[in-house]
Amino acid sequence: MSEQRVTIAVDDHVAVVTLNRPDKHNALDGPMFEGIVEAAAEVAARPDVRAVVLHGAGPSFCSGLDVSAMGSPDNLVTREEGQRSNLAQRACTDWIDLPAPVIAAVHGNCFGGGLQVALGADIRFAAPDARLSVMESKWGLVPDMGITSTLPRLVRIDIAKELTFTARVISGSEAAALGLVTRATEDPLAAALELAREIAARSPDAVRAAKRLYNSSWHGPVEDALRLETELQVGLIGSPNQIEAVRAGMAKEPANFADPVPVT
Repeated sequence: MSEQRVTIAVDDHVAVVTLNRPDKHNALDGPMFEGIVEAAAEVAARPDVRAVVLHGAGPSFCSGLDVSAMGSPDNLVTREEGQRSNLAQRACTDWIDLPAPVIAAVHGNCFGGGLQVALGADIRFAAPDARLSVMESKWGLVPDMGITSTLPRLVRIDIAKELTFTARVISGSEAAALGLVTRATEDPLAAALELAREIAARSPDAVRAAKRLYNSSWHGPVEDALRLETELQVGLIGSPNQIEAVRAGMAKEPANFADPVPVT
């Protein structure tokens, strides 16, 4: 990881990815952006990882862009050849593209770019007193870290506009009421870990297929979604992990799933 801005610990098929700049509330500087992208790539390359928990060390999840530590933005906004997203956007979109589900545990400040990183997760738990904001308009900017791939699937357009136009800070409780986060809970990290372990106990083939199905079809053409449902189901029926799921369910005992074969 770049200067250990981000750390990874894997236990029993669950990867805990920690933003590790607690003295700066995990603010995003160049090494932090690079560390997040490197962490997503490292986790994606591990077929034994079946669920990911993304959280921040110290008092906050991520307080947004560290303007004082940023130099030229060119390296953040320039797309590398073959990449659909630039480096800043990949801090969000690489979690969307990750085959395994990602659960963000949000506490403290989650502002601007930090919120967009959290929005890249499949599920978000937030402390009731967490502080969240689409904060870019405060600095005369627009949110540009993949928010167009995430926010429209979570809230109505009028809510998205109100939050973006005003840069209003909302609590974790209000974020849950609006649909910006999945649930408000007193201990979001514990809740995220509990859910990750539950997901990791399911067939990783089925879970990954379900993530792909929803990511590819949500708000998409119905015909394409129906075809993808069938394609994914045919690939699962009769597979070793599907047979093991049936065997374990009938025997009422934990399943022993094989790790997915890496996609080359």
